[in-house]
Amino acid sequence: MIIGTVVNACAIVAGGAVGLVFAKTAYKAGGASVVADSVMKVLGIAVIVLGIKMALAEHDFLPVVVCLALGTFIGEVCKIEKHIERFGVYLKKTVKSESDTFVSGFLSASILFCVGATAILGSIQDGLMNDPELLLVKSILDGVTSVIFAMTMGIGVLFAAIPIIIYQGALSLSASQLSFLLSNPVYVNGISAAGGILVLGIGLNLAQITRLRTGNMLPSLLLIPLYDVVSIHFHTFFL
Repeated sequence: MIIGTVVNACAIVAGGAVGLVFAKTAYKAGGASVVADSVMKVLGIAVIVLGIKMALAEHDFLPVVVCLALGTFIGEVCKIEKHIERFGVYLKKTVKSESDTFVSGFLSASILFCVGATAILGSIQDGLMNDPELLLVKSILDGVTSVIFAMTMGIGVLFAAIPIIIYQGALSLSASQLSFLLSNPVYVNGISAAGGILVLGIGLNLAQITRLRTGNMLPSLLLIPLYDVVSIHFHTFFL
């Protein structure tokens, strides 16, 4: 039922481990300190492009903006990102890591791996139909991304597997209640559009262009499908 999520988490850990080995090799060669900043900024630009591509999904844009604003307000009030960072600090202390980028790597990777429509729909498909195909494809992409992230942001990236297990596992186990998300492309597009803007924010942070609390934007991913459900049923009721 959650085999896709387990594979996804393992891919993140494996990819991150490979990235750490590459980073250590580069450090011994004397190049890590020279290229790390440039690689981070290039990675940020690539994530920005990915976010823009996701955000351009076919969906009414105004509801996405409203849901993002309201979701960010909720996230700021609840201090979601602060709680995620505290968990990252706890993990850092638990594994006795000395990495200065442990928490930022954990935070950025966790949000990036969780916000895509593939994470939500793939988990539901896995739980509802015992079909992990979407999550297996996501696992490949996340594994490759983990290699790059771990090379520049360190061991904290590997621990993004924990929220993946919790988040995607919960979605799979709740699949029967969330199956409506598979019934209409508008739900996929709405989640992709809102998630794309979150990914764009992550890219801006990585490129050191600004500092956005993207973790506090996460509630918008719940609000946009809720809006679409209400909108579709309201429209149907008055036809």
